[in-house]
Amino acid sequence: MSDSATPQGPLLQVASLRFGWDSRSAPLLDIEALSLAAGESLFVCGPSGCGKSSLLGLLGGVHLPQQGSIRLLGRDLVNLGRQQRDRLRGDHIGFIFQQFNLIPYLSVEDNVLLPCRFSARRAERARQLDADPRRSAQRLLDRLGLDPALARRQAMELSVGQQQRVAAARALIGCPELLIADEPTSALDGDSQHAFLELLSEESRRARSALLFVSHDRSLASRFDRCLELQPPVRSAPGSRS
Repeated sequence: MSDSATPQGPLLQVASLRFGWDSRSAPLLDIEALSLAAGESLFVCGPSGCGKSSLLGLLGGVHLPQQGSIRLLGRDLVNLGRQQRDRLRGDHIGFIFQQFNLIPYLSVEDNVLLPCRFSARRAERARQLDADPRRSAQRLLDRLGLDPALARRQAMELSVGQQQRVAAARALIGCPELLIADEPTSALDGDSQHAFLELLSEESRRARSALLFVSHDRSLASRFDRCLELQPPVRSAPGSRS
């Protein structure tokens, strides 16, 4: 199947997934089944140490499970080589990281355009929407409430809230099929958090992107279609043979 093909069924499908850093201990993640359709939103929560970050690494093809399958757009990440996984991730997944991971010395606009520089597919989709990726970046920044006068500023000169919007625009450019957001609102106050979530949901629906949002704040769960609560692994008692 080519990367541009749209599979029948769920956009993302996980089956019998087992993952742990230490093979001698109980699996950190044990997920029998998980699926996400185009345009659907999933809220993932759980206490510290339950494997939220590890799950994101698995879904993005950065890590591989000890057991099970992870299918994105019909392709099983487990059966792909590292370069194939990197290409699939760059073409089809937009990430919003907790610390934003902007390149501080690049301008706001150039940070947003990075996915289009690394993925011809994302650049082409941006051109289909706005005739030019740069126009697409400008439109997204405007929709996310960033003053156009800031577009030429270096990312390091922005406030936390402004950097967050740049990170969201970077994830959204080129309409990736899957958006993964890792605690992106943890540094925001209540009003800013609400406004950002509204904008993120609206833009992901507009692009028909599936949204997987990770947070420790369970009060946000009602904003999403479904919720997955991860549990920490059960530790065997000292001396146990189990």
